[in-house]
Amino acid sequence: MKTIKYTEADKKKNPHGVDTRLLYDSEHAQAIHLTLQPGQSLKKHITSVDVYFYVLEGEGVVEIGDEEKTVTRDTLIDSPKDIPHNWHNRSDKPLRVLINKVPKPTKGPKIL
Repeated sequence: MKTIKYTEADKKKNPHGVDTRLLYDSEHAQAIHLTLQPGQSLKKHITSVDVYFYVLEGEGVVEIGDEEKTVTRDTLIDSPKDIPHNWHNRSDKPLRVLINKVPKPTKGPKIL
């Protein structure tokens, strides 16, 4: 059995300049831990695979296509492939999100 704590995973460079850590990486899927500090946002981007997000801690604003919604802990958000999306932390506390990409992407996101 393999286990990993996000605090022990290496930080991954990304075009957004935020704290991301690769937790799971197989030929079929990826799981990434994202932390947005107060005031941080992702750049709007498109992924070539389906993504679902699970909010672990905090409150954030997620944009998918033309929709924007404030979400909190224990919420799952579906983000279909090829739809622009991003995240904002407009709160005063860290936002932690588990990102799951299925299937594993073969190319990086397209920043808009």
